[in-house]
Amino acid sequence: MSTAAPVAQATAITKRFGSTVALRDARITITPGQTHALVGRNGAGKSTLVSILTGLHAPDEGTVTFNGEPAPRLADRDGWRQRVACVYQKSTIIPELTVAENLFLNRHDRGRGALISWRTVRAKAHELLRTWSVDVDVRTPAGELDVEQRQFLEIARALSFGARFIILDEPTAQLDGAAINRLFARIRDLQRQGVTFLFISHHLEEIYEICDTVTVFRDARHILTAPVAELPRAELVAAMTGEGAGEGARARHRPADSASPEVLVVDDATLDGSYENVSLRVRGGEIVGLAGAASSGRIDVAETVVGLRAAGTGTVRIAGARPRPGSVPAALKAGVGFVPQDRHHQGYVPEMSIADNGTLTIPERLGPPGFIDGRRRDTYARSMIENLAIKTPGPEMPVSGLSGGNQQKVVMARALAGDPKVLVLINPTAGVDVRSKEFLLGKVEEIAESGTGVLIASDELDDLRMCDRVLVMFQGRVVAEKARGWHDHELVAAMEGVDLDV
Repeated sequence: MSTAAPVAQATAITKRFGSTVALRDARITITPGQTHALVGRNGAGKSTLVSILTGLHAPDEGTVTFNGEPAPRLADRDGWRQRVACVYQKSTIIPELTVAENLFLNRHDRGRGALISWRTVRAKAHELLRTWSVDVDVRTPAGELDVEQRQFLEIARALSFGARFIILDEPTAQLDGAAINRLFARIRDLQRQGVTFLFISHHLEEIYEICDTVTVFRDARHILTAPVAELPRAELVAAMTGEGAGEGARARHRPADSASPEVLVVDDATLDGSYENVSLRVRGGEIVGLAGAASSGRIDVAETVVGLRAAGTGTVRIAGARPRPGSVPAALKAGVGFVPQDRHHQGYVPEMSIADNGTLTIPERLGPPGFIDGRRRDTYARSMIENLAIKTPGPEMPVSGLSGGNQQKVVMARALAGDPKVLVLINPTAGVDVRSKEFLLGKVEEIAESGTGVLIASDELDDLRMCDRVLVMFQGRVVAEKARGWHDHELVAAMEGVDLDV
């Protein structure tokens, strides 16, 4: 009796981007008719593997096969589309076009004079959607579809090329519970029709609900592949973190004083579509973590505290004051310092100097209203450069000329310029080198010991290790609180929505 060849197989894959090794001798084998999970923490190599399985990048070493045959050349895009498709978290549907136009973009049937026959295009689109049970009017502008409908549309489009292997990249991140159930029902139905899925998700409970097999990547390597039904949740989390049950987080050198006054109070805050009934408190000198996956709502809560968003209900108080919701100037005036999620687009003005970037939030200290004393500004800047060990010839250096770690230090300097009562950090060490990461986290601890309250919204364990406690968010709600001394596997499980007691 012959065994069917794997739908897709990657063997001994190594991929480098400059000096960074994104995958090292990695592998995965996906058998027909299954839903195969691929999991791992950020930086594990999942996205790089997807880019190789879909022909966006070629591996430096190793091989990829589909149904036992070598993968097409990278230039053969039709060959790739016939073998594999990826439905990304960020939709590739063009909102200005109709459903039919999206389904057959650049594949339109043409009639007399080489003109597009829209009647034929719509008929083919209707038949395609009927075949795969997608209930959408082909004349509808795609921009009017909800997230769930766009996903089903992308799956149908992939199937129309002949692919029977589909990668779903965080498909539930923007869906509610009912839509997730419908998606899973559709996956099971398509499996029965011979479609195979690679399912990428941060929500491990979903892995146990919908997947047959799971592969774990960690630190750019393959760690394990096992049947989901035979893998206890605790072992799966341990494989992702590389931590045994007895290993814990590093505690702060000097824990916060429980008698310190509260400098940040969030009460029953709700923002429709982002988070619900979130309450938290941070005392002066305390470092509190806000952990969770990208879709958990943690970033939205942090941005609400600093005035980038306004909660629909609930309150935010900074050092006893209640700044106007949705107002960054009001939050800054109340005593907030802020390091945003994306320093490149939110953190600094590239061609402005270190001095100008670092003092953007304190113009009132640089001279009379409407004027800036250059010498006073540069004095502030030199103090920031020294305090944060920014490597630069001087304060006049444009921030664009600095390394990533030093750019992040400039963003931190600006956050500290106003002597904040509350420092809010979102993914504060993302994209910086190890030495800069250690320096920045050490500086955060130093700032807290001076009496400033700190809120760190991150999914990176290194960012959270110094926290006095960590609030874990999942699907818009605070689901757990972990005191100092938590274990990596426990925190990750809570972030992924897994109950280790099950």
